[in-house]
Amino acid sequence: GPFAGMPVGRVSRRLLETLIERRTRMYSKTTTVVNASGIHARPASLFVQKASGFGSKLTVRNVTKGSDPKDAKSILMVMGLGMACGCDVEIAADGADEQAAVDALVELIESGCGE
Repeated sequence: GPFAGMPVGRVSRRLLETLIERRTRMYSKTTTVVNASGIHARPASLFVQKASGFGSKLTVRNVTKGSDPKDAKSILMVMGLGMACGCDVEIAADGADEQAAVDALVELIESGCGE
């Protein structure tokens, strides 16, 4: 077969090491919600729309309330976090465009989600 003569053990081990390294290399930033009414329906919709434009797996969590990370591409998850004005939120991403994704979402929150 195509893998004849290849040191399979070494290849799979290197692949495993790469995957483990990849798992720990995640990009995240914490920011503060500035719009007076918090991340309610319209801002949440803009947030999810922006998040959905990226390929990376994106999560958001309400640091102030100590919530678990939720899917940043789900309107119900985002609205369910109850991100009020003054709340610290952490946005994390894992994927090829993780840095661009996190930076764009932080920028959106810091701009007051266009409000």
